[in-house]
Amino acid sequence: AQEPLSVGLAIGVAWALTSYLSHPRFYCSYVECCPSAERRLNATALQVQLDSKLFGQHLAKAVVLKAAQGYSSNRSPKKPLTLSLHGWAGTGKNFLSQILAEHIHGAGLRSKFVHLFLPTLHFPHHDKVKLYKDQLQSWIRGNVSACPHSVFIFDEMDKMHPGLIDAIKPFLDYYEQVDGVSYRKAIFIFLSNAGGDLINQAALDFWLSGKQREEIQLKDLEPLLSVGVFNNKNSGLWHSSLIARNLIDYFVPFLPLEQKHVRMCVRAEMQARGYLVDEQMVQAVLEEMTFFPREQKLFSDKGCKTVQAKLDIHEDA
Repeated sequence: AQEPLSVGLAIGVAWALTSYLSHPRFYCSYVECCPSAERRLNATALQVQLDSKLFGQHLAKAVVLKAAQGYSSNRSPKKPLTLSLHGWAGTGKNFLSQILAEHIHGAGLRSKFVHLFLPTLHFPHHDKVKLYKDQLQSWIRGNVSACPHSVFIFDEMDKMHPGLIDAIKPFLDYYEQVDGVSYRKAIFIFLSNAGGDLINQAALDFWLSGKQREEIQLKDLEPLLSVGVFNNKNSGLWHSSLIARNLIDYFVPFLPLEQKHVRMCVRAEMQARGYLVDEQMVQAVLEEMTFFPREQKLFSDKGCKTVQAKLDIHEDA
C-alpha cells in the first residue's frame, strides 16, 4: 500500500503538470490559437514589410496601415473592418492581403483562421447561387464563432455572381450580434480588377499634367471607384447593398506600376531566391515586359505578375 503522503504528492505533481500543459501560453506555442483581445498588431513591423516588399503603392500602403492600426487598437469596434482592393493584375492586391493576414495570424494563408474564397472554385455554377449564399453564411458564422478575429479574403470579385456577396451583408452591418454571434472583430477583404481602368486613367492624367504619382490622394480615386464598381455588372459588387449601405470602409486603389517599380520587383525576386542582383539580367527581364500607352510605354500592363516566370527562363539560360 502507498503512503498517503506519496499519493498526495503524486496527485499534486500530476495536477501541476496538467495545469502547465493546458496553460494557453504553453498550449498555443504548439497549436495555433485565436488571438486574445489583448494582442495588438505590430504596426511598425507591418509598415517595414510593406515598405520593403510592396512597390509603387503609396496610397494602398497608407490606407491599409491606417485601417489595420485602427482595427487593432479599437477594443469595441462598431462593425468588422471591410476593405475592397482594386487595380489591374500584378499591382500587389493579393500580396498586400497576404502580408496583412500574416500580421493578424502568423501562419497567414495557412492559418485555420484565414479563409480564402475563389469564385471559380467555390462558387462555379450560376444556377446554384441560393445554395452558395446559404453555404457562405454558414461557413462565416461557424468560423467567427470559433475565432472572432477571423479574416475572410474574397479574390477575383469581378468573377463573383451578381448578388452573391450580399449574403454576408448582415455580418458587415452595425449589429452588436447576429443570431448570438458578434462579427465586429473580423476582417473582410475583397480583391478585384474592376475599377482598374478608372485608376489607370487617373494615374495617366496626373502624369500628363506633370504631377507626380505620389501626389495622388485617396479622395481623388475613392469616389470614382465606389460609383464605378457599383455600376459595373462585372465587379461582383454590382448594385450591392454593401456599397448602398456604406459597409465597405475603404475602397483601396492600386496604381499601375511604372518601369522603375517592375525593376524593383525583379531585384526583390532575385534577392528572395538568394542571388546577387545581376543588373544585366534585371534589364533583360524588363525588356520582355510590355507597357502602355503604346506611345509613352509608361505603365506595365501585367504589373509584376509575370516577373517570376520570366526570371525562371533567364535562370535556365
